[in-house]
Amino acid sequence: MLDLAATGAKIKTTLKQKGISVRELRVIMDFPYVQTIYNWFAGKNMPTIDNLVVLAQILGVRIEDLIVTRLVEITLDSADVADVA
Repeated sequence: MLDLAATGAKIKTTLKQKGISVRELRVIMDFPYVQTIYNWFAGKNMPTIDNLVVLAQILGVRIEDLIVTRLVEITLDSADVADVA
């Protein structure tokens, strides 16, 4: 499962490490508002796949380096398994 807050923090940290400001990124990505980027940072939403591809290229990293996931455990009881079969 995607961890939106951690992914946003990772994007923010990577931008800072690369010396790219939010306003510069807005211009490069041709966004009308910086709020889109701040929403990523806050974990309110994720960049689209298209934007992730461009963002990774701009930052010189792989998409996988920007996305943070967390493991989700699911426990099924025998009744649930029987319903599937």
